[in-house]
Order: sequence, then C-alpha cells, then structure tokens
Amino acid sequence: MNQSRAWHTATLLKNEKVLVTGGNNGSHYLSSAELYDPSTETWTITDIMNQSRAWHTATLLKNEKVLVTGGNNGSHYLSSAEL
Repeated sequence: MNQSRAWHTATLLKNEKVLVTGGNNGSHYLSSAELYDPSTETWTITDIMNQSRAWHTATLLKNEKVLVTGGNNGSHYLSSAEL
C-alpha cells in the first residue's frame, strides 16, 4: 500500500482487483482509497472519498460500484454513504 492504514475495508472487485478504502494511519482518519492489482502486485491511488472514515463497510453492488457506509471519523459516528 502507498499509505499505512488500519480499520479500513478491502473489497474484492469482479476484475480480481481489491479496493481498499479509508481507515486510520495512527494519527489521522483517512479519506483515501487504493486499488491493488494482484496480477502485477501494484497499488494505485484512486479517488478520495467525501468523508474520512474508519470502521465502515464497503459493499460491492451488482453494477460493480462499491457502496461505502457509516464508520467513524474520529469525532463521531457517521450516517453518510458514498459510491
């Protein structure tokens, strides 16, 4: 990974890549996401989420988008969701 993180999610996509979202790096809650390609063993930084979050869920939908919901941003629990 390009950024150390804990309390993140890792979602297996249909193309066999893994999307890692959010988490905490020990001092900050993260809004970043990274894509891991096991065929090349490389990490790519992807879009930034609207909200920094850890302890959230990330669910692969039938349309191949990932729904990220809830979690905590270090100040309070989140009721937001994003694709």
